[in-house]
Amino acid sequence: MLAVAAAGIVTAFFLPPIPQDPAYHAFADGRAWLGIANFWNVVSNAPFLLVGAYGLGRLSRLSDPTLRPAYVVTCLGIALVAAGSAWYHLAPSTPTLVWDRLPMSIAFMALFAAVIQDRMSAKVGRALLGPLVVIGMASVAWWSATELRGAGDLRPYAVVQFLPLLLMPMMLWLYRGAGLGDRWLWAAIGAYVLAKLAEHFDAAIYAAGGVVGGHSLKHLLAALASLWIVQAFWRQDAAATASRAA
Repeated sequence: MLAVAAAGIVTAFFLPPIPQDPAYHAFADGRAWLGIANFWNVVSNAPFLLVGAYGLGRLSRLSDPTLRPAYVVTCLGIALVAAGSAWYHLAPSTPTLVWDRLPMSIAFMALFAAVIQDRMSAKVGRALLGPLVVIGMASVAWWSATELRGAGDLRPYAVVQFLPLLLMPMMLWLYRGAGLGDRWLWAAIGAYVLAKLAEHFDAAIYAAGGVVGGHSLKHLLAALASLWIVQAFWRQDAAATASRAA
C-alpha cells in the first residue's frame, strides 16, 4: 500500500505542472430555464444535498460508532458539493471551479480516512482524518493560487482525487473490516467510474439524445455513488431495509 502511494505521488511530481484547461468549462448543455443559466448542470446537483442531509439524519444507524467523525465529515462534504457545484455551473470559470472542488476534496479524504480506519488501523485512520481533509483542501488552494500566478498546477489535486481510487479498492480486497459494507463501497466505486465516463463523453451523450448532457448525468451518478457510500457506514440490516424501500 505504501509503495503504491509513494509511486503515485512521485510519478505525479515528476510530471510538469498541469494547468486547468479553459475548454473544461465549455459544457455541451448550456440551456437556460426559469432564468437559471446552465439549468440542468445546476439543478442536477440537488441530490448531493439530499444525500448529505439524509446521511446526517441517520447517525443512529452507524455500524461502528468510532466511524462517526469520518461519517459526519463525509456527509457534510457531500451536502456542500450541491452548493459549490451549483455555484460553479451558474457561471463556469476557473475561479468558481474552486468552490466545486473544495467540498469534493473534503468528502474524498474523509471517506479515505474511514476506509483506512476500518480496513487497516483504527488508530491510524482516526488520526489521519483531520490531516487528510486539510491536505485535500490544501491541494485545491495550491491549484487556485498557482492559477492566479498564471502557472496553474493541478498535480496535488489529481493525487488527492485519484490516488484514493487506487488505494481504497486495494484495501477492500486485501483486508476485512467490521464497520463498512463491502458491497456498497464497490457499488459506489463503480458508479463513480461511470460518472467520470459520462463527464468525459458530455458532448456525445447530449448529441445522442438532446435531452441531457453527460455532465448532468455525471452529477446524478456521483450522487448515487454518494448514497451508497453513506449506506456503507450503516448496520447492514438497516442498509438492506433502506435499499428495499428505495
